[in-house]
Amino acid sequence: METIANTYNDIITRSYEEYYQVILTYITYRITHRYEAEDLTQDVFVRLLDYKQMLRPDTVKYFLFTIARNIVIDYIRRYYKKQEIDSYIYDTMSTSTNETEEKIIGDDLMTMERTRLAAMPEQRRLIYTLNRFENKTSPEIANELNLSCRTVENHLFLGRREMREFFRNCI
Repeated sequence: METIANTYNDIITRSYEEYYQVILTYITYRITHRYEAEDLTQDVFVRLLDYKQMLRPDTVKYFLFTIARNIVIDYIRRYYKKQEIDSYIYDTMSTSTNETEEKIIGDDLMTMERTRLAAMPEQRRLIYTLNRFENKTSPEIANELNLSCRTVENHLFLGRREMREFFRNCI
């Protein structure tokens, strides 16, 4: 029994000495990361230990390359899956964080704008509100309020200037 175990150990030892560099080159060619290839080459020989009872000197080389091919395929699958997951996380995390943060900032600015708007004279507040929140043009506002277009434009100019100065001081 001990001689059979020694035979398997001899096969594995000779295989390691004879094929380590060949397997390393094979794996390095496929994944291009030398340090990863060295780890995977070690994994090939570790996995070979699991198949001790099946080893024969004439088939060990082919068995090593089959194990190496499977390990490389598994590595590449994991690599691309990880890239896909990293990409997904990067895309969703930056989007969700930015959207949330932008919404909070936008809400704060809107609250500040409405606060400042309440302090404006009534006619300027009304003209600014119709333009800013209802997207009405100066001629439309002038027609609706029975004012001259020049008066509406003047109130819009003053209202926007007040708002810019207010935000400039806040920020």
